[in-house]
Amino acid sequence: MDSVEGNIKLLLQGKEVEESQVLCDFTLHDQNEATAAKGVAVATPAEFNPELRENVCFIVAAVLVNEEGEVLMMQEAKSSCAGKWYLPAGRMEAGETIQDAVKREVLEETGMEMEGTTLIMVEAASGSWFRFVLTGNVVGGTLKTPASADKESLQAKWVGDLGELSLRCNDIYPLVQRARQFWGRGHNGEETGHEPWHPPLLPVDKSHNKLLLRLVIAVRKRVNNRVCVLTSDKTATHLPITEINPCRSLHSTLRKYMTEIFGSDLPPHRPQGIMSAELQLSDPSGSHDGLLLTLLVPIRKALEDVPLIDKYSWVELPKNLGEELLSRMGKNMIVPLNVIRYWESYA
Repeated sequence: MDSVEGNIKLLLQGKEVEESQVLCDFTLHDQNEATAAKGVAVATPAEFNPELRENVCFIVAAVLVNEEGEVLMMQEAKSSCAGKWYLPAGRMEAGETIQDAVKREVLEETGMEMEGTTLIMVEAASGSWFRFVLTGNVVGGTLKTPASADKESLQAKWVGDLGELSLRCNDIYPLVQRARQFWGRGHNGEETGHEPWHPPLLPVDKSHNKLLLRLVIAVRKRVNNRVCVLTSDKTATHLPITEINPCRSLHSTLRKYMTEIFGSDLPPHRPQGIMSAELQLSDPSGSHDGLLLTLLVPIRKALEDVPLIDKYSWVELPKNLGEELLSRMGKNMIVPLNVIRYWESYA
């Protein structure tokens, strides 16, 4: 139990959990068996090895806001969208961390040097496309002008009103709005009397060879009003983990796994947001192009009314820790996960 409590504390700080190995409770093979048992044809391979630029795509984007509330934008040079404006963004490359990639993209496309302060959103589509959106501070560099145009971009500038630009895609509006709200709280996220916000959350630099989803499933116990979290007891006690189906949305993967845990009569629940994101790509000769996302999922019933299937159990948290976990369900208190149906294809 101490390890579970300790890992919840680490996750609330955006840190890596203390586990000697990652134990996946619901692999693609398990998922296919569950599907076949219902008489449904299986369409997903039993084994999926994520390989960058082959079958997975990881995107980074930066939303940088100055003291005037202006956003750093770049003008596209690619023939497919030349002259359009967009946030500095692009694909991760072999061997990179998320922080490495976003710094590189910002420098290449705008001429500015940045340090990330926090994730503000994680987006996912079809189980094999992910975009990590960060905000941060400009720490140096020279703004790219038309005289410095190259294959990466034509120019960059600080923009107050995005409506004045011809945008590559309107999907950046909610990202910009969220970043402005974050920075509106004060410089470097200091409180200025506005609503509270989640603490800075930076990605964890850790490699994985599968696409994985860890769940922090929280519920209150009616008898004492304490918060409990679900654990898997299949091997060593740990927070439950499922392999992400690369052919389906994250919502589909979550629902399938929740059904495995609770049965077909699922308790009311709603994914709240991301508590951690672990990713570090392997070099071109490697085979570790996976990731692990930790998702907070509160249940809207009392523990006593939520039956479990074998090999899972509840761990009661100390009162203060449980209340801190539940506080992340407030507005802007966790990094949102946006599951989308359409995504941009970055060259």
